[in-house]
Amino acid sequence: MRPPEGVGRRPALAAAVVRNATWLPPVLALIAGGAQALSMAWPQALAAADSALPGLRTGQPVWWLQWLALALLAWLLDGARHWRQGALWGWLFAASWLTGTFGWTFVAMHTYGGLPAPLAALAVLALAGLLALYYAAVCGLFVALAPVNRAWSAIVFAALWLAAELARGTWLTGFGWGAVGYAHVDGPLAGLAPWLGVYGLCAVAAGLAMALAHLGREQAWRQRAGGLASVAAVLAVPFALRLGAPELSTSTGQLAVTLLQGNIPQDEKFEIGTGVPLALQWYAEQLQGSRSSLVIAPETAIPMLPQQLPPAYWAALQQRFASGQQAALIGTPLGDGQQGYTNSVIGLKPGQPQPWRYDKHHLVPFGEFVPPFFKWFTALMNIPLGDFNRGALRQPPFAWQGQKLAPNVCYEDLFGEELGQRFFDPAQAPTIFVNVSNLAWYGQSLAMDQHLQIARMRALEFARPFVLATNTGVTAIVDHRGSISHAIARDQRTVLVGDVEGRAGITPYGWWVARLGLWPLWLLALGLVVLATRQPSHAGRRPEAP
Repeated sequence: MRPPEGVGRRPALAAAVVRNATWLPPVLALIAGGAQALSMAWPQALAAADSALPGLRTGQPVWWLQWLALALLAWLLDGARHWRQGALWGWLFAASWLTGTFGWTFVAMHTYGGLPAPLAALAVLALAGLLALYYAAVCGLFVALAPVNRAWSAIVFAALWLAAELARGTWLTGFGWGAVGYAHVDGPLAGLAPWLGVYGLCAVAAGLAMALAHLGREQAWRQRAGGLASVAAVLAVPFALRLGAPELSTSTGQLAVTLLQGNIPQDEKFEIGTGVPLALQWYAEQLQGSRSSLVIAPETAIPMLPQQLPPAYWAALQQRFASGQQAALIGTPLGDGQQGYTNSVIGLKPGQPQPWRYDKHHLVPFGEFVPPFFKWFTALMNIPLGDFNRGALRQPPFAWQGQKLAPNVCYEDLFGEELGQRFFDPAQAPTIFVNVSNLAWYGQSLAMDQHLQIARMRALEFARPFVLATNTGVTAIVDHRGSISHAIARDQRTVLVGDVEGRAGITPYGWWVARLGLWPLWLLALGLVVLATRQPSHAGRRPEAP
């Protein structure tokens, strides 16, 4: 029976308008990409909207906005006529999303590095544009495969999106900052993190986005009801896991910590006449005066090599923690011209003949090592760059008062698959993660908030607390459920004193990623794509709308 005129035909009419207005899909792709960037951490500039809709709090992820943004791209792809359209729209979406997500790199290059503003802006756009090619490829391939079955279409899109996120996060040292899974640290999908990890959440979010796009095209109410039921069933799984499943880790007791936030201006931090003496004096005072069981100073809190420090400075710190019931973790560079240099964390505690140390493993391109053929680019910036030595992937934890503390430096907490390697040996598995950072390079940008959401995701994945000690913020304590238990105001010279509860045990994600890395996800994504190539399709061209 034919429906009455105008009933059930609006989705088809909208699709026809999009196809015929050639300028509209690229514009929608750019807008959707920008919305996805906003979903990673809501900007302070839009704080006026905080009270208008739930979830729009400054610096917080907005899971439903990410879902809607990617669903709009999925809707465009589902109606594309040719793979070239899909590739273009996917590239525009990803370029807009990634530029908006880590556009704060402009501040480091221009404000503190002295790179002319046009070149700094071009560098941000070039990085986003190059990384967007991963998404252009998978979006073009999705349109070329043209899955006929709606459920299969969502699965294929999830697999392809997963492959793009994995490639961006691992190839060429990897830069998975802003992966869509991070928008869901507070959302209904968060319950999947201890099982699938952030990349698994990326796949589920992409599949749900395509399912939502299909709902927008359905004309029959029964089909829409069936689609809604399927989406609700998928969302019910993480809810059940988070609310009904037993704890995946057990308590190892409380540890009192003091986190130091020196707020040393970045343009003075390495200046001998200003920032260096200020940092040495303030951190020495706080380390000497702390009364907590553990005091933690951020990345390069001591901005000089030990051999460059004033006489007796380092000896005084070692003497301070040589006895008693207190210990310290201090960020500082180590090494010399012959052995090379490392970005390190020194651990001091009673009864220890030599300082414990952790050397950063995952170095920052252009910051801690210069990729081949790019020395000309780094020469344009006034930033203290160098080629640092890389620490081992599995380094022993800092054992103190029944806890095993596993430091990581700066954006190392972005690589959950590498942190997961510390769970390979149960005897060395950490009970507390400690991140030391200096995000002052990026000014008062969203980098601080995004970095906090990354730490929260790692806490969920491994059911471990995450302690963050930073130069300018966000300095905080995140518990094993990913909730922020303590935090202090950013851009202030102050300290945070609080208790952190260590945890033992291992999550399903922690178990398999420690032994297999990300290969299970790679094989799943590629296997589904291979299966998709064997399914009937429309040979890359979508059928005309009725």
